[in-house]
Amino acid sequence: MGRVPAGVAWGLLAAWVVHDAEELATMARWTQQARSRLEERLPGVRLEVSQAHVNVAIGLMGGVMAAASALGARTGGRSAVFQAALAGFGMHGVVHLAQAAVYRGYTPGVVTAPVVVIPYSVWAWRRLRRAGVPMRGPGAAVVAFPLVLAGVHALAHALTGGHRHGRRPSRHR
Repeated sequence: MGRVPAGVAWGLLAAWVVHDAEELATMARWTQQARSRLEERLPGVRLEVSQAHVNVAIGLMGGVMAAASALGARTGGRSAVFQAALAGFGMHGVVHLAQAAVYRGYTPGVVTAPVVVIPYSVWAWRRLRRAGVPMRGPGAAVVAFPLVLAGVHALAHALTGGHRHGRRPSRHR
């Protein structure tokens, strides 16, 4: 009682891999194509990431998700880190749907959000609940998710030198 099989926790990493494969394949190209539309809607915001940045950021986040999944597997789902990552992953799926709705079109990750991210998250929470695993509220994830995401992107930016195609991005339009 109070534990779920390790496969439930490792499912977080598996669902993340499927989801982030979509982001890996589409994010850099999408930001280049959507740049003018985004800058028009969000003055002062410059959004364009290189494929190198995407690769590094996804690799770093993969480390975070692997660690959270390992903790979840080791503790039968009781780990606060695992539960925060699970809550953050579910929120991430909802954010993808909201982004696509606001953008009124495809955004990277929106295909797998409703068919992988959200269903896995709901299923995993139900498994935890049925097994009687003590559940922590989403508070930690609400705080940690944007901080971890910002940290991952800041570190990816630093590691890739903020370069696009090997050159510094142009500051003029």
